[in-house]
Amino acid sequence: MPEITTGAAGLALAALIGYLLGSVPFGLLITRALGMQDIRGIGSGNIGATNVLRTGSKGAALATLLLDAGKGAAAVLIARALWDEDAAQLAALAAVLGHLFPVWLGFRGGKGVATFLGVLFALAWPVGLAACLTWLAAVLVTRISSMGALAAATFSCVWAAFLGFAQVALLAATLGALVIWRHLPNIERIKAGTEPRIGRKHK
Repeated sequence: MPEITTGAAGLALAALIGYLLGSVPFGLLITRALGMQDIRGIGSGNIGATNVLRTGSKGAALATLLLDAGKGAAAVLIARALWDEDAAQLAALAAVLGHLFPVWLGFRGGKGVATFLGVLFALAWPVGLAACLTWLAAVLVTRISSMGALAAATFSCVWAAFLGFAQVALLAATLGALVIWRHLPNIERIKAGTEPRIGRKHK
């Protein structure tokens, strides 16, 4: 397929594709398909993998994680294949925004961590890998999922710059700021010592 010249219309279409893909609420769809109660009424009420894990289904949580990451990666790869790297970056931003503010759920979505990591992998896999390892290290040390998210969001732009992906660094900083913003309530609970830890039941 010949590459389509990227203009305003192409960028707008890339953003639309990214947003629509990002807004698919896989956590909600998976739990409904398995006959569980509305995930928005469980634990934190979030539609992401961490809250799905609170249902007790590790399989559902893993599927949510992979699909939420995959939809972000797909948005980037589609835009890159049809247009160029600028369109891919715009699609990445739109995919994360779609997860945060999905039109299907009245613009009340998740916190964007898995989708954020997915777009990083598709944009520059070394940066995505570094961000994932940062998330894993923070979670292993603290046993707090949100600490992993905050660490990955904070350091992703640093890894992008260090690994030579200067263009990705700016986008990573923007996306990281969005993830941190969505975690402000978690930050308050971390300060208060009330943030749930992995392996403990949410009260």
